[in-house]
Amino acid sequence: MMAVPIPSRQLFIDGEWREPLLKKRIPIINPATQEIIGDIPAATAEDVDIAVEAARRAFSKPDSWASTSGSFRAKFLRAIADKILERKIELAKLEVVDCGKPIDEAISDMVSVAGCFKYYAELAEALDAKQRIPISIPMESFKTHVLKEPIGVVALITPWNYPLLMAAWKVAPALAAGCTAILKPSELASVTCLELAEVCRDVALPPGVLNILTGLGPEAGAPLASHPHVDKIAFTGSTATGIKIMTTAAQTIKPISLELGGKSPILVFEDVDLDNAIEWTLYGCFPNNGQICSATSRLLVHENIAAKFVEKLIQWSKSIKISDPLEEGCRLGAIVSEGQYEKILNFISTAKSEGATILYGGVRPQHLKKGFFIEPTIITDVSTSMQIWREEVFGPVLCVKTFATEEEAIQLANDTHYGLGAAVVSKDLERCERLTKVLQAGVVWVNCSQPCFDQAPWGGIKHSGIGRELGEWGLENYLTVKQVTQYTSDKQWGWYSPP
Repeated sequence: MMAVPIPSRQLFIDGEWREPLLKKRIPIINPATQEIIGDIPAATAEDVDIAVEAARRAFSKPDSWASTSGSFRAKFLRAIADKILERKIELAKLEVVDCGKPIDEAISDMVSVAGCFKYYAELAEALDAKQRIPISIPMESFKTHVLKEPIGVVALITPWNYPLLMAAWKVAPALAAGCTAILKPSELASVTCLELAEVCRDVALPPGVLNILTGLGPEAGAPLASHPHVDKIAFTGSTATGIKIMTTAAQTIKPISLELGGKSPILVFEDVDLDNAIEWTLYGCFPNNGQICSATSRLLVHENIAAKFVEKLIQWSKSIKISDPLEEGCRLGAIVSEGQYEKILNFISTAKSEGATILYGGVRPQHLKKGFFIEPTIITDVSTSMQIWREEVFGPVLCVKTFATEEEAIQLANDTHYGLGAAVVSKDLERCERLTKVLQAGVVWVNCSQPCFDQAPWGGIKHSGIGRELGEWGLENYLTVKQVTQYTSDKQWGWYSPP
């Protein structure tokens, strides 16, 4: 394949490129070739301090970002969106060689990134009209209104599965709200986030409004999360790290929003159109190489159609194109890193040793001799106590169980610590309606799996996280509410008698 040149970048602090104080760098490995293709700067606590101070200045100086109008901020958000669309193909290729996702998905990610910035530009403009909204109160002599103000300096810590898109889900609403931010992407995939810094320079975003620090979690993420001058943390990643961040935030009573793991179910009833249901089942678990927090990786299928369904599911799985992710038409690329690849293979071998059947896949495709590739994997004979049924794999692995009754399906679906997504596939729309109410999840899909829109709230319950991103909810994450009450009468209040 054509080599994709990786720009050599530094940390982005206060509107300019800065070398990390300790001059450390981290290699970038292309997961499809296992070759080192470049490196990224590695920030440490010293750099975090400088970046937080830059964000603090940009937030609180007299002509601060926080004091601008929403429509002023919207101009920058739209300019960022336009620049990303202009560089869409180049950015998509960088995303592919950095994290291994198929090129068609990476291009679609870039379009979504631009869409997210444009959406929050609209919400920033609308925010101006929502200021000073009067609140009706039952006393004539008082007037009350509400101000929505930016929460302050925010730490945005994002994952490697959708590197630029997950950054956009946080950066766009944070900047729209008038916050200043420090973005800390995952060290496994930071290339496109460093290009976002270049985009910010191109559109002349005021210095310090967005700072971008790449580096390791313990060296850069931890000091950022515990920094006394950070007013809020928004994190997407594993539940284990989410617990650490919440613990850290508790020390200084920092608000947090967390989007964590999942083990989401897809319920397929006996009245479905088989091919339709099969395609949504695949689409719920195998895009992005299965590295989706909301993957519907537990298939619950009605026992009357299970044999036929699984047989056809395997036929469809065989036709999924596994290749170098830069190849057009690729539908399954490379797992992001050696560590993640080994982890997935360990999950599969544990499932086998616990007595499950690896019905399809679970191994390296024969035609690909290098790279972190794994065939789409379908596992049956699974009991609810098995690790593979309970824990998030974060790879192209689908577990299958059958059910006899709707009650049993609901019980199996909800028997999990997680609660991000859930899907129900059935032609009986009354049944679908019943299930949307009882499935314990932040997002329920009816006759589909995984579609996601900027306008609609996204997030989970239970161990899947706290709070909602996207839509109006995404903006509220970065706003604080101030009540303003005025006494409007000329009369003495009259509680105390005058001397």
